[in-house]
Amino acid sequence: MQLSVIILNYNVRYFLELCVLSTQKAIQNLDAEIIVIDNNSSDDSCEMMKQRFPSIRLIENKENSGFPKGNNIAVKEAKGEYICILNPDTVVAEDTFEKVLAFAKSQNDLGIVGCKLIDGTGNFLPESKRGIPTPWVAFTKIFGLYKLFPKSTLFNKYYAQHFGENQTGKVDILVGAFMVMKRELYNQLEGFDENCFMYADDIDLSYRALLLQKQNYYFHETTVIHYKGESTVKDATYMKHFREFMNFFYKKHFKQSLFFNLMARFGAFYFSMVKLFQGKSKATIPPSHYVLVSDNETTREKLENKLQKKVDRTTSESGKIVFSQSISEKKNTQVILDTNYLNFKDAITFFETSKNKSVTFKLLPMQSNFIIGSNSSNDRGEVIVFSEQSQ
Repeated sequence: MQLSVIILNYNVRYFLELCVLSTQKAIQNLDAEIIVIDNNSSDDSCEMMKQRFPSIRLIENKENSGFPKGNNIAVKEAKGEYICILNPDTVVAEDTFEKVLAFAKSQNDLGIVGCKLIDGTGNFLPESKRGIPTPWVAFTKIFGLYKLFPKSTLFNKYYAQHFGENQTGKVDILVGAFMVMKRELYNQLEGFDENCFMYADDIDLSYRALLLQKQNYYFHETTVIHYKGESTVKDATYMKHFREFMNFFYKKHFKQSLFFNLMARFGAFYFSMVKLFQGKSKATIPPSHYVLVSDNETTREKLENKLQKKVDRTTSESGKIVFSQSISEKKNTQVILDTNYLNFKDAITFFETSKNKSVTFKLLPMQSNFIIGSNSSNDRGEVIVFSEQSQ
């Protein structure tokens, strides 16, 4: 078997359904399997999997065993030469795995391969490629120096800004939302460290691959939506978690850093003061206009009834979505992409090419009764459920 896709789920039933649907289409031309492992969700994730995807292997944990242990349990059951660790709040294109596997097989001393990640607004997620977070590199991250001096090798290492988002290259650290590697390497590394603090597991695994003289890669030729983008809100809670996972990493691989501890404590105080003076964040303004990309008029009518607002409908030509001038000029528009009509790759491409402060996106999954998406890289997204199936 070529590939095992491991999806660890915890209480994200609708994102999981969308993720599995896109993954199924992406492995159609491969000898591959999907393994979903559920960390004792309290929603109906497992019931959904059994009803909608009865042929997919489902492992039901009786407790929330955490990200590292959950993935380790699933990989023990995997049969693929390669494995992909995939978050349930992701959407892959139909050719994602074919492209990544072809690239992986062409490399010597392969470690881990990551890909280009975007959020639900179509914006690039910089954590797709990162450097080793030494105390200095962490300092440049916390205080945003990488934004002020993106060209400087002194300040731009946290997000590996020595090459662009549309370039493939060698990197140190990859994000756990999408990681492809040989199962043999995963086993050699003994998987994720189950003692690992939250947020440090992917950094630790990536770094241990480097210690084995393997090479990690960022691969830009396929794009994956990751709805839970890294929050840009810096407050005391954020700083506390950041300090704890960095301390775990330093204690395990380096000497603990007094410099980092002092800097992180100051950062926590600084960002707490900033948040205090900024006050509460502004409420999200709901869309004033909706456009459905679909060939199904019945779907448009159901959406209009659910949203209680007028919904225009448009179609695509040769994979390109066609808007009338009157529609394209309207601001605060939400575009709903029907994946019964569009393939996932075209939808993802539309996210990237149409990103705009005036446009937000939702996906209508195949043969599903909900639309799903995110209007901000700071939240996990929104689900609107219909009372009946939309198709």
